[in-house]
Amino acid sequence: MNIDWSRDFDRQLDRLEADKSERGQQVYRLLVLMLRRLRELDAAPVEETAMLKRVRQSRQYPVWRVSHPYREGIALRLICWFPPDQDRVVVALFAGEKASMGDVFYDSVGTRADQIIERWLEDTEEES
Repeated sequence: MNIDWSRDFDRQLDRLEADKSERGQQVYRLLVLMLRRLRELDAAPVEETAMLKRVRQSRQYPVWRVSHPYREGIALRLICWFPPDQDRVVVALFAGEKASMGDVFYDSVGTRADQIIERWLEDTEEES
C-alpha cells in the first residue's frame, strides 16, 4: 500500500524524528510502526481490527483510525482515507496527544478529515 500525507504531517514527522527525548522517541517509533502496518496492507480494510477501526463520525469520506499497542500515557491516532480502487492510503489527521484529549478529538474528525481529503484530491488532480 502506498501512503500519501500532507506537508503539515511531514513537518510533524520531522519534528518527532528530531525530538531526542525519551517520550519523543517513543512517539516517533510508534508512529513509524503504525505507518509500516499501513504500508503492509494489501488492500483497504473491510473489517475492523484491533489496529484499524472505522471512524463513526466520518462525514463525506469514510475514514479509518489507526492505533498502536497500549503504552501508558501515549495514545496516537492516525485518521486515514482509502481512495476507492487504488492501492493508496491518505493520512488525513494525526493526534499525538489523544491520551489527554480523550474523545473530544473525534468530535471534529469528520469535518477536518473531509477538508484535508478535498485538498489532497485537488492537489493530485492538478498533478495529473
